[in-house]
Amino acid sequence: MKMQRIAIGLTLINLALLIFLLAQMRQTDAQNVAPVLRGRALEIVDAQGTVRAEILTHGPETVNGKTYPDTVLFRMGTPQKAPLMKMTVSEEGSALGLSDDSQTGGVELRANRNKGDFIKVVNRDGREQTVKP
Repeated sequence: MKMQRIAIGLTLINLALLIFLLAQMRQTDAQNVAPVLRGRALEIVDAQGTVRAEILTHGPETVNGKTYPDTVLFRMGTPQKAPLMKMTVSEEGSALGLSDDSQTGGVELRANRNKGDFIKVVNRDGREQTVKP
């Protein structure tokens, strides 16, 4: 008889908790979205956790004595992290690079205030052709 009272008491407590938790639930819909997502970078990863796409900003940096301006970069790559699409924007202009999985082949489109605009195509055997206006 005592076990029955304990079981009924626990059941009533669980029922009260269930009612309380159900009363606290709020309906979620597309109207409750943040108006802005802010951050320094965004990475898209595949099922194995490998970064496949990223959008980020690079501050000004100097490499081999050459100073590069502040840049926004968007790149997508293979599971082996080889970038196959790269788009950059800076104060000097913008560039779009498309490549195959080899080290040499690809297409580069560049609009640059200082160096001028051009399209460069390089095939797998290293031959290249540049088109300038």
